[in-house]
Amino acid sequence: MARMDNKNLQAADMGIVDKLVSINRVSKTVKGGRNMSFSALVVVGDKAGRVGFGKGKALEVQSAVQKATKQAKANMIRVPLKEGRTIHHDIESKYGAGKLVIRSASAGTGIIAGGALRAVFECLGVQDVVAKSQGSNNPHNMVRAAFGPFKRMNSPKSVAARRGKPVAEIIASRDGKAVTTEVAE
Repeated sequence: MARMDNKNLQAADMGIVDKLVSINRVSKTVKGGRNMSFSALVVVGDKAGRVGFGKGKALEVQSAVQKATKQAKANMIRVPLKEGRTIHHDIESKYGAGKLVIRSASAGTGIIAGGALRAVFECLGVQDVVAKSQGSNNPHNMVRAAFGPFKRMNSPKSVAARRGKPVAEIIASRDGKAVTTEVAE
């Protein structure tokens, strides 16, 4: 039975890409000397709106990366994308000392982001986005600052369904245009 589950897990992992964001060597001083271990931060995604991240720690780099990848695949979330290429609205986020501004961009802009955020957007499948990190550029904080709003992000379709309005009205009001509705008497 466990073998069948493993095959199903591998079949579900087809098409998932992973990016190693950072590796850190950690040293712990004990009575007999120093114990060395490694921590890894990995981002995974299917390049179609699903993305996840994970941390792993082990005595060897390869084991730490495997643990982080396994955790990232288990913690994947779905992020709605506009036209399959960018995010629906601008985001400002903060985690720890790191601040993050992410803006949707027009077609052909590309991914204008550095470090850990570039890996997140590539795994997510975003093609056009502008991101700026302010304050701390710690990769762990940058990834967490990006994932916080991603978890809460809604598409205009889901917002319209929740409010009981047409999607066109939600999009028009978001763009700052006046929405006129006719009222029957």
